[in-house]
Amino acid sequence: MITGSKELIRDMNSHLILEMILKEGTISRAALAKSSGLTKATVSAIVQKLIEQNLVIEAGNDNTSLGRKPILLAFHANCGYALSIDVNANTISAMICNLKGENCHLKLYPNHAGREEIIPLLITIIRDMTASLEATPYGVVGIGLGIHGTVYENQVTFTPYSSYEQLPFQEALEQEFGIPIYLENEANLSVIGEHTFYYHTPNLIGISIHTGIGVGILMNNQLYTGANGNAGEFGHSIIEPDGRPCPCGNSGCLEQYASERSILTQFAGLKGLEHADIDSFVAACHKQDDDALSLLDDFIRYMSYGINNLLNTFNPDMIVINSSFTTYFPEVLRQIQDRLQNRMRMHCILVPSGLQDTSILLGAACLCIRQFLGIQHLKLRKPQGKPF
Repeated sequence: MITGSKELIRDMNSHLILEMILKEGTISRAALAKSSGLTKATVSAIVQKLIEQNLVIEAGNDNTSLGRKPILLAFHANCGYALSIDVNANTISAMICNLKGENCHLKLYPNHAGREEIIPLLITIIRDMTASLEATPYGVVGIGLGIHGTVYENQVTFTPYSSYEQLPFQEALEQEFGIPIYLENEANLSVIGEHTFYYHTPNLIGISIHTGIGVGILMNNQLYTGANGNAGEFGHSIIEPDGRPCPCGNSGCLEQYASERSILTQFAGLKGLEHADIDSFVAACHKQDDDALSLLDDFIRYMSYGINNLLNTFNPDMIVINSSFTTYFPEVLRQIQDRLQNRMRMHCILVPSGLQDTSILLGAACLCIRQFLGIQHLKLRKPQGKPF
């Protein structure tokens, strides 16, 4: 039994109704009353308030042949915007979308900013992204920053490949724009995006393989971040004792062997190049280059070691892998699965990312939307087409 003030209960009921409308897409007042267990009068009062707040609109009539056709309700997705920014070591990607993750507009910016320049650069990017927005009832409801490092209580506490620790991102950007700022680890945002738009299973792990290797953990539909935000630092699990040094302070960490950064750096060294990108590596694999194929096999081998450990530790329903290697070489996923010897592999599905390059940005948008609407669970349809 839920007890509390009338205001609290009314607020909880409003959030419940709004969450149901978002989940269903369109639904009638009568269907809301039946599914929620609330009286028709209570539902009607809540819906009227949501309409007055520009959060819900009437969207035509239900297609029924029995009696009076009920009016369908829908979430007013275009009442505001969410702005997402993925702050990577070398690039910054930014995306603006409506409050259902639709009508996405994305830009990519180079990032050569050091510790003193990164906040001014983000201010410039935010101004650029919001300069031509059409007026809406709520404007930009939140800005979500994806950080390639550890985040705790909206503060950056560790970034292995940049100097952004302890910078006042939230304070500086909120003072500049008057918009709520939310910071979160990129792998956590990635798994939020996958869970919201693609894979709705309650116990989900997302492996994000880019500059480093991070893991986002959803347990019973809730993000698990640990006591101080360090849960999911999968790339810093040791798989080679006394191996290659890592910025985290340890040696032999997984991301020194199987991250995209590591694989491409090794490939460049073997070929006598200053730099190698994913396109040149993929081209070499297609040409059956021995060095490239050997490194791809290393990726498969090391990831199978790590995923075995994840299966033992978390026993998830599903593991999503987000990596250029699995995107360009879909057979890699099956090869990793074949190398898993853990008996629990029969109870866990290994799947590719459904959102790929947009998972972090869409996850950040979801975070902003949930905070603005005051709802815990957000399940949306995957945006149609690519937001690029």
